[in-house]
Amino acid sequence: MSAMNATRPPRPLALLLGGLLTTALVLAAALSWLWTPHAFEAMNLAQRFAPPSAQHWLGTDAYGRDIASQLLVGARSTLAVGLVAVGLGLLLGTGLGLLAAARRGWVEQLTLRLADFSLAFPALLTAILLSAVRGPGLGNAVLAIALLNIPIFARLARASAASVWAQNYVLAARACGKSRWRITWEHILPHCAGVLMAQASSQFALAILAEAALSYLGLGVQAPTPSWGRMLSEAQSLLYQAPQLALYPGLAIALAVLGFQLVGEGLRQLLAPPTQGRSPW
Repeated sequence: MSAMNATRPPRPLALLLGGLLTTALVLAAALSWLWTPHAFEAMNLAQRFAPPSAQHWLGTDAYGRDIASQLLVGARSTLAVGLVAVGLGLLLGTGLGLLAAARRGWVEQLTLRLADFSLAFPALLTAILLSAVRGPGLGNAVLAIALLNIPIFARLARASAASVWAQNYVLAARACGKSRWRITWEHILPHCAGVLMAQASSQFALAILAEAALSYLGLGVQAPTPSWGRMLSEAQSLLYQAPQLALYPGLAIALAVLGFQLVGEGLRQLLAPPTQGRSPW
């Protein structure tokens, strides 16, 4: 019985729940391109702070704008920032990490030191520096979050690839005359792909938080395009008068982050080697 528990993979409950939440986010973002209950920028001061109704499903804000429409379009901005920023970090960071593991020596040391230097500048500080030079905007937020992700993926790819280079089948491939780049493409990268995808999901959750924080400070998505972080910023002075204005975007951010974190945790469980007595949940 214990042997069966040692080899049976865990039930991907976290992956299932996370997949449902992330699918809902993707569907909301896709739907916002085709349809919203109202125009997200349309104002109607006569309907300020309207309660939820058949006309306005989640009510209206201080300017009479439909909250449900703003949340849908805000999902589009959140997903776009995460995809571009994490995608750039994954692509560039993985390339640097695989290069460091393949070449070793001074190339590896230089890559690791650059990664350490980059981690000394968090996304918020980088965005502030970029905004001081170029002005606030979505591009600066994406660049700042991407710069934070590059060293994380570089160190992870280098550590994962370095362990594979010591395997017997890789040594055999080198003895057969295969080049380092061919070995990296055919053997190293497939081995590292699962770990990198799991990390990418977790970094996506952090990217959502970073984008919301930057938009909250006015350094991310600019008006009139809705952003969950800016919706929180606008609701800050109205917490006692209309607390639901902060509740809806705050809940959307929390569920989106939870979804990607659960996907990352579920992938790690599925990719982890079996251990004696592992719980199936």
